[in-house]
Parts: sequence; structure tokens; C-alpha cells
Amino acid sequence: MNNPFEILNERLANIESLLLDIKHKPVEEQKPENLTVKETAELLKVSEQSVHNYIKRGTLPAQKVGRILIIKREDLDNALTEVKSLKYKRA
Repeated sequence: MNNPFEILNERLANIESLLLDIKHKPVEEQKPENLTVKETAELLKVSEQSVHNYIKRGTLPAQKVGRILIIKREDLDNALTEVKSLKYKRA
């Protein structure tokens, strides 16, 4: 029969190695939560005027903060999936 302290020691060593792996993992770059019109245009590879037109039509929701229009990344992702789903419904 195994010594219970040996079992605990093995488990602790396993946990320690897992923690070291997590500690040394490279941090993934976080996408910014809010985007400006310029950043959105660069991301979509369209002109800034096109982004303004999407906002005007209601295709892309945006909030105005002072004089700057802010687009939430979540809203952008949702708008892109809606456009794709409409495209497939028509066919």
C-alpha cells in the first residue's frame, strides 16, 4: 500500500508544474472593446465614409461620445454576422 504522503507529494508536484505552465504562457493580445470610426474602417478594409453610412443606415450601432463616434466590438461582430446570415437567406 502506498504512503498517503507520497501520493500527496506527487499531486502537489503535478499542481506545481501546471501552475508554472500557466505562468509562462504568453499573454494573448486583447482586442480593444471600443473602436473609433477610423479603426473600424481599417478593420473592415473600407473607407471611413462607408462606416459612417453603415451607422446612418442603422446597420452598425454606434454611440457618440463628445464629437467622436464609438463602435463597440461586440456590436461590430453582431452586425457582421447579421449581414452574413441575410446573404445566405436570399440564396
